Amino acid sequence: MLAAPRAANAWRSKDLFRGGILSAMSLRLVQSADFERLLAVPSRLRSPHFAVHHLPQPPLPKPKPSAKVAEHADESAGKMLIPSFATELSTEATPKSEAIVDKPLADHWLGCVVPKRHAKRAVTRNLLKRQIRSVFDALSTDLPGGQWVVRLRSPFAPTQFVSARSLALKLAARTELVALLTRAGSIKF
Repeated sequence: MLAAPRAANAWRSKDLFRGGILSAMSLRLVQSADFERLLAVPSRLRSPHFAVHHLPQPPLPKPKPSAKVAEHADESAGKMLIPSFATELSTEATPKSEAIVDKPLADHWLGCVVPKRHAKRAVTRNLLKRQIRSVFDALSTDLPGGQWVVRLRSPFAPTQFVSARSLALKLAARTELVALLTRAGSIKF
């Protein structure tokens, strides 16, 4: 008897990235330097609970380690890690970039900032981050490319939203985010 494929095996990975589910998704900001650059810029739009920051630039490249770590075996002490410095000099010619400066960015990088002081419970923070990513992915085609940070700037009233993960909180956050990011798509940055 043939068994149905497991859920993890139902999608082939190449289908997810080429015209599939993940092709429309935005990229995530992960480096603290990118968050610092974005949060240093004044917010572009605000709503009662969220603020949006935007930079029409790609994120900083990941830093390369300056020293390579080589393993040297020592019979008495086992393995020991000793740094051996790279032989590349900083005076070498840099490769020329073929990117056009005035070309608008097509990619979107998203960062979410949901501080503990505004959302005490992890359940609430995760719900808000999921809503931010979901709404941003749905509306990213209307937004200019670049780096985006959506920040929770004030808490939702605990008297109005008693449960940390209620449907009312989910709908209120989603409605506010849709209105905010729709306005962001109509404004020329």
